[in-house]
Amino acid sequence: MPAPARVDASGAALVLAGPPRRIVSLIPSTTELLCTLGLADALVGVTVYCVEPRDVVRRKTRVGGEKDPNLATIRALAPDLVVANIEENRREDIETMRADGISVWVTYPRTVAEGLAMIRDLGEVTDARERAQALLDTLQPLYERARARAAARRAVRVFYPIWRQPWMTIGADTYVHDLLATCGGANVFGDARRYPTVTLSEMAARAPEVILLPDEPFRFRRAHLRDFDAYPAVPAVRAQRIHLVDGKPFSWHGPRLAEALRTLPDLLAAAD
Repeated sequence: MPAPARVDASGAALVLAGPPRRIVSLIPSTTELLCTLGLADALVGVTVYCVEPRDVVRRKTRVGGEKDPNLATIRALAPDLVVANIEENRREDIETMRADGISVWVTYPRTVAEGLAMIRDLGEVTDARERAQALLDTLQPLYERARARAAARRAVRVFYPIWRQPWMTIGADTYVHDLLATCGGANVFGDARRYPTVTLSEMAARAPEVILLPDEPFRFRRAHLRDFDAYPAVPAVRAQRIHLVDGKPFSWHGPRLAEALRTLPDLLAAAD
């Protein structure tokens, strides 16, 4: 008997005849999450950007990028489930796969709470409920602890760029924005929508107390610290609170969240 219909983030209903046995993942973080849920053997296709877990993805068929997947390759893999994301993947590709009779589950977590719900939902869809619950049993207490700690102290102003030349950052309605808030940070461009292009002069006017430079999507490195030398009055520059950070815990939905919830509150607390 088919499993009951579930509605994904795109509003589409998904009905599977049984637990999926051939899965294609079109999002790097979801590829890692599926493996954490014990589905590495069921994973038959991944994108060229799926790099973790390395010992798993090197043995899987590459189906192109998030924005330009090879739909013929995906069809040839005969998946019973493709996992996609509203932000990372194109609607027309998702619609084409569905028109071809391929079941697609679409995700779109924009808050930490939605990221946790996504883990539960994916566990349900893939019949990996126990593994999903075990992961949530680790993440949920860390989430609650971070929220309680943030509520008990002043929010620290944070600048989190995601690109350079032009400079781009995160606005409201993004996962990273909510993660910063969860851990006690106040995004200095939180009044903007999604991913605004900004200038460093605009950044300076908002006086961040901490600047976080992730290594993805733009690969910030030590040489880029000099970009901020022209703004000595900025509190983060004056106090030398400019940190190069691993971008995965900030933007990968799944097990990487644990690292962010454990380390980010302390990183921001140093600015109190």
